[in-house]
Amino acid sequence: MQHPAVPELAHTRARPLHWVATAAAVSAVVALTGLLQPGPATAQPAAQAAPADPGPAKEHRPAPPPEAPGTEGAEFPLDCGSADAVVQDEAEGDLDGDHAPETVAVVHCDAGSGTPPRAVYVLTASQDPKGPPRVVATLLDPLEQRGIESFAVRDGVVRATLLGYSSVDIPRCCPDTQEDVTWHWSGKAFLRSDPARSAGA
Repeated sequence: MQHPAVPELAHTRARPLHWVATAAAVSAVVALTGLLQPGPATAQPAAQAAPADPGPAKEHRPAPPPEAPGTEGAEFPLDCGSADAVVQDEAEGDLDGDHAPETVAVVHCDAGSGTPPRAVYVLTASQDPKGPPRVVATLLDPLEQRGIESFAVRDGVVRATLLGYSSVDIPRCCPDTQEDVTWHWSGKAFLRSDPARSAGA
C-alpha cells in the first residue's frame, strides 16, 4: 500500500470530543461578548422648548375707589309736614376707615321764610346698586334748634360751626351764639366734641 506524500497529522482528524469542546468554546465566547457589549443607549431628554413670547405684559390698573353716595332719593328722618326737605350742603369722606366714603348732608325743611333748624345726617350707599342712599346716623337733630354756618369733612372728621340762641327771647332769625364742634367715629358711634370747651377745661 502506498503511503501518502504528506503524513496524516493526528490532530487533523475530527473526533466527537473535539467538536464538543469547540462548540463549548464558541458558546463561551458568544456569552462573554454579550456581557461586554455596551448597554442600550439611554435616551436623552429632549431640550424643553422655550415658552412662546406672550408679548408685552398688560398694564395692571388698580380698581377705581368707590364713589360717595349722593343725596338724591334719600329719605331723611325730618318731619317737614307738607314742605320738602332741602339739602343745604354736603361733603364726603371716609368716616369709619373702611375705604368707602360716606356723605354728610346738612338738611332743613323748605319753610319758605324764617330760619328753620338744621339737621346733619350721614349717608352710605345702598346695598342695591340701583337703590337710593341710606341714612345711617343723625349727627345734629333738628330739635336742638341750631343753624350751621360752616361745614366740612376733613381726615374722617366732620366739622361745623353751630349757631344757636342764648334764650327763648332771641328771634329765630338772629342766632346770637356759636360753637365749633366735631364728630368722629369711635368704632361704635359718632361722638361729638367741642374743641373750645375742651381747651378751656
